[in-house]
Amino acid sequence: MTVVAQGLQLGSLHVATPVVLAPMAGITNAAYRRLCAEHGAGLYVCEMITSRGLVEGDETTRRMLVFDEAEQVRSVQLYGTDPTYVGQATKILCEEYGVAHVDLNFGCPVPKVTRKGGGGALPWKRNLLGAILEAAVAAATPYDVPVTIKTRKGIDEDHLTYLDAGRIAQDTGCAAIALHGRTVVQAYSGEADWDAIGELVEHVDIPVLGNGDIWEAADALRMMEHTGAAGVVVGRGCLGRPWLFRDLAAAFEGTGAQATTLPTLGEVAAMMRRHAELLCEHMGEERGCKEFRKHVTWYLKGFRTGGEMRRSLGLVDSLAALDTLLGALDPSEPFPVGELGAPRGRQGSPRNKVVIPEGWLDDTDGLGEGCVRPLEDVDAATGG
Repeated sequence: MTVVAQGLQLGSLHVATPVVLAPMAGITNAAYRRLCAEHGAGLYVCEMITSRGLVEGDETTRRMLVFDEAEQVRSVQLYGTDPTYVGQATKILCEEYGVAHVDLNFGCPVPKVTRKGGGGALPWKRNLLGAILEAAVAAATPYDVPVTIKTRKGIDEDHLTYLDAGRIAQDTGCAAIALHGRTVVQAYSGEADWDAIGELVEHVDIPVLGNGDIWEAADALRMMEHTGAAGVVVGRGCLGRPWLFRDLAAAFEGTGAQATTLPTLGEVAAMMRRHAELLCEHMGEERGCKEFRKHVTWYLKGFRTGGEMRRSLGLVDSLAALDTLLGALDPSEPFPVGELGAPRGRQGSPRNKVVIPEGWLDDTDGLGEGCVRPLEDVDAATGG
């Protein structure tokens, strides 16, 4: 691999390593962002929040906007289908929370989002997309905060939107666009289409970030070499593997293009303990331990720990109990190299269809009836 990146420039924001941690529901909270940042440089994005929830002062939404004391660059992803709410929410993030970067989600494939015309369904309405981006950029400009968007190829192969979305993002003053090389109907199944990312790179003048099927640092280099992308967005590949950002940093510095961290089980256990500790610092011990449980399977994937140990760790309720269980693991067990390059997290099968508002596909230029000032009653952090 010959790619050696010089960092990523998003408007006034410089990211030393061109790697972005994708927002993931229930995953990329302040504790996990700090853990990843401790392993490598990059931009670490908060879980997605709803613009209406933020504007109307929803307590759950506000609780999600927690940042670690070591988090010097605050980055947040917004979901919204109404230009007014998105603009107001962007202003709040800049003015009250001191964010340095706002990303807008137009890639979420979850039915409760797309059925309202949100997420990956929204770019089909080009005027609505443009109005939302104009509102966000106008709100962020006085604070010198760059606005970016994340999207997918389209609703399905017959309703592609990514080239139009790129043009609109550029015309409205967005600093970059990230493309997940799958359609909404694919969800997380199949293989990401890196050719589409390369096509978008040729289509726009703003930086394009590639997303999809980056499981190792070498994959990131291959993607950038294949597509000409300015950087990469990493999601599922880092689940249970925060050290992936160490490999990515080394790869982009040109000091370890083929280096892959292979921690022993003892080293993984230490990272698990650190993760749980950070969660407890931010949430309290009871809730922090409950939040940690979902990560156990990812951390131990491929290790010979046995079902009973995994079940016990999946029920841990205190740091003391966690210490006892982790102490019983074999610290010398080598990393299961068979897991390298393998998909992690959710995959599933393609959807039979994308749930969208009735008549949504009839018009590509409308504002989308029902999308302006909707009741955004989706969960406050759905991944895209």
